[in-house]
Amino acid sequence: MNLENLFVLAPLGSILALVFAFYFFRYMKKQDPGTADMQRIAGYVQKGAMVYLKRQYRVVAFVFLLIFILFSFMAYVLHTQNPWVPFAFITGGFFSGLAGFLGMRTATFASNRTTAGAKVSLNKGLQIAFRSGAVMGLVVVGLALLDISLWFIILRHFVPEGASQLAIITTTMLTFGMGASTQALFARVGGGIFTKSADVGADLVGKVEAGIPEDDPRNPATIADNVGDNVGDVAGMGADLYESYAGSILSTAVLGVAAGYGLGGVLAPMVIAGIGVIFSILGVFMVRSGEKASQKVLLKALARGINASTLLTLIASFFILVLFKESFHGRHIGIFLSVITGLIAGWVIGKITEYYTSQDYKPTQYVAEQSQTGPATVIIAGISTGMMSTGLPVLVIALAIIISYALSGGFSLDANAINLGLYGISFASVGMLSTLGITLATDAYGPIADNAGGNAEMTGQDPEVRRRTDALDALGNTTAATGKGFAIGSAALTAMALLAAYIEEIKIGFLHMGQKFISVSGVEKAIENTYIGDWIEYYNLTIFNPKVLAGLFIGAMMVFIFCAMTMKSVGRAAGKMVEEVRRQFREIAGIMEGKAEPDYASCVEISTRAAQREMIVPSLTAIFVPVAMGLLFGVAGVIGLLAGGLSAGFVVAVFLNNAGGTWDNAKKYIEEGHLGGKKLADGSRNPNHGAAVIGDTVGDPFKDTSGPSLNILIKLMSMVSVVFAGLIVKYGDLLQRLIDKFMR
Repeated sequence: MNLENLFVLAPLGSILALVFAFYFFRYMKKQDPGTADMQRIAGYVQKGAMVYLKRQYRVVAFVFLLIFILFSFMAYVLHTQNPWVPFAFITGGFFSGLAGFLGMRTATFASNRTTAGAKVSLNKGLQIAFRSGAVMGLVVVGLALLDISLWFIILRHFVPEGASQLAIITTTMLTFGMGASTQALFARVGGGIFTKSADVGADLVGKVEAGIPEDDPRNPATIADNVGDNVGDVAGMGADLYESYAGSILSTAVLGVAAGYGLGGVLAPMVIAGIGVIFSILGVFMVRSGEKASQKVLLKALARGINASTLLTLIASFFILVLFKESFHGRHIGIFLSVITGLIAGWVIGKITEYYTSQDYKPTQYVAEQSQTGPATVIIAGISTGMMSTGLPVLVIALAIIISYALSGGFSLDANAINLGLYGISFASVGMLSTLGITLATDAYGPIADNAGGNAEMTGQDPEVRRRTDALDALGNTTAATGKGFAIGSAALTAMALLAAYIEEIKIGFLHMGQKFISVSGVEKAIENTYIGDWIEYYNLTIFNPKVLAGLFIGAMMVFIFCAMTMKSVGRAAGKMVEEVRRQFREIAGIMEGKAEPDYASCVEISTRAAQREMIVPSLTAIFVPVAMGLLFGVAGVIGLLAGGLSAGFVVAVFLNNAGGTWDNAKKYIEEGHLGGKKLADGSRNPNHGAAVIGDTVGDPFKDTSGPSLNILIKLMSMVSVVFAGLIVKYGDLLQRLIDKFMR
């Protein structure tokens, strides 16, 4: 069978995803928008979100222009890079930003319609919120696959045929992942700072000091909080998983060439992704629920769609890989089992995250119970629970790496065994993300449900409506935490594959320099015939190389420095928000009596300015450090940096995500009426609830700023290293050159 005929499934899947995204958007727009008050509140959120996003994109566009000029200089003056790279970089960032924009715009239109749907039934509210979230999921996979498909078609036409054609095509395509990663980091960091500065400010002054409910219209920060849910958890998460999805497919394609699988190794991940999109669409239609509002019932409704999509994708993947068996030299069964390994790993990490963050289970209930002795014990319990929660996900990822490496031939006696095994690991990440269209929908659904609850509170809806939106919101907290666990799990496998892709880019860098041979163990070898093991020996990429060891420490350090910068940014911005809310309570007469409307716009402006200012240094640091490391310590230093960042970043991200999630749902657990509820029988504030709110405010930057940003950090550092590989080959290892000169 002609393999290029199968390739049509990739662009077909992308087009179907975009068609159904538009269908679900139209479905949402046709729903009842609610009362005039509900539409007015939603309008504030829509306006604030669009103002923020336009400002962010202006900043990002300037950064992209500078990097585009740098890449053009490297390509056309220094000749250390493929001339297509500057344009691939731009398209990656553009499509990532477009996916975030479309998803967020849908979410801001959906919140009041979800509230209106909840007035009819729980199932109606669920379907509006979930199908609106599906727009985000389908836009992400649709645009990513479209970008990949178009670049493959273009480069296949223009890159001259020859032994290195596929290597040049795939390594060039991989560089558009840096554009996606750069856009994603700005979106995640900026959105995270925005949303958490507003959330912390709203909670500390409104709920703790003033004793008014969450999302109370008297609180000036509530609109900024709702805007933040959209720019951080919709646009930010969409851009994040866009680059994970694209990165996993592209790194697998690169390793397919390195493993000797040729065109089949390049096309297989694209075709599997296309199949996954088709079945994700089917799964979205299967999500529905009855009126019972327990989290377990609602989780079961979501699981029905996800499980059906996953099972159908697995069955189809088997038959697709059978068609590729000649390309895979009979290893197609092992690769299929690697796909299963990735899917199972993603599912298990999601379940582990659900266990540690849902109020239906003991860990979160334990954290809530500590509120009886004050905020300090709540914080201690949350931190310890978050730390404990890292154990199983790390073991799952470690097993997934070993199993997929072994199944795909990594431990065989083949001279190319390392590349074969790494291809299996990379394909496991494709498997994990193959149904992203629906799994991301469960994540984007969360902020929509949260905003719907805020809309219900601010417009004084019937308590039954609020009960339904609270049920949807509580489910959203769990799905958001699960989605973050899923995102960091996929990031770990993708970053592992990018380590190997970096070596392939080093080979291309040598060829760009005109060098065709290297000496390995005293033997001259043609670069086109080298394996990854040859480069490990050539650069001495072992733990005993001090450059690798130095890189490991610096990579681990980067994780903590990055978290420190983003958390301090939230703290500074939240401090300004607290001062503004207090000022309005003090100076605007009639706010607490509900006779005067707060100045919502000023709070949105504070968060917007803080996010734009504070996101620049952390984001640029992630780009600068890998380049500086390569120039000083060469390839060995970069490999150490990426390995250190990956190992430390994965563990810390799981800790931050789960600690934040358990604090959030511990607060929700008390608000549901446990441990005294929000207020005591005499109407006074329940100190248990106040303590839980303090814990939640500590957890906010954990789970919504620093934690989610880490999975982009580890991938962006890998992508930057890949893109600058040619420069490092030609000009890197300056420290060693100085030492050699001094020793002579």
